[in-house]
Amino acid sequence: MTAIRLLLVDDDPLVRAGLSLMMGGAEDIEIVGEAADGGEVEELVDRTRPDVVLMDIRMPVTDGLTATERLRARTEAPQVVVLTTFHADEQVLRALRAGAAGFVLKDTPPAEILAAVRRVAAGDPVLSPTVTRQLMTHAAGASADTRRTRARARIAALNDRESEVAVAVGRGMSNAEIGTALFMSVATVKTHVSRILAKLDLNNRVQIALLAYDAGLLEDVGEDGH
Repeated sequence: MTAIRLLLVDDDPLVRAGLSLMMGGAEDIEIVGEAADGGEVEELVDRTRPDVVLMDIRMPVTDGLTATERLRARTEAPQVVVLTTFHADEQVLRALRAGAAGFVLKDTPPAEILAAVRRVAAGDPVLSPTVTRQLMTHAAGASADTRRTRARARIAALNDRESEVAVAVGRGMSNAEIGTALFMSVATVKTHVSRILAKLDLNNRVQIALLAYDAGLLEDVGEDGH
């Protein structure tokens, strides 16, 4: 089994030490580097080739948002998981729109942080439907109409089946759940998701969910996320 290569980015040395101790004890995770500021990230990524970057949002010189945007603009970029102290924070939302695969709270139990890194390394976003709704609600504001107009123009590039899959992704459904709901195989669902990402120039399923929300396609989502 190949270990997941992990880069830790946080300006607090105690937080980095705690994460390193916690993550370093897992047999399937290898800590390949640490950074105290977002400005150090690109050089470290080039040198260490991590699969996942665990990225603090608030750092004094170059913040995690800027570092995430720079990373995700590169080809073959590592996945980014944002570290934050808030459930719903505008900067977290901006990081997700920039291509972060999800976020974890700094007080999250160690086992859950480990699970988050493993999920992201496997290509799955780290956002539950409940957390997604919290972030989306927080983002709603004066610019909502402008976002909706732009999002609908982008969604229009999808065919009907792809739009159905995009809505299902936005509702937090897994590939298997989407397949059952839309009467298609998991392989077909994966193909549709890949086409959506390519057509809309998106990085991951989280961005599909945010775009579907901005377009007004998730307004009937219930409390269970479906």
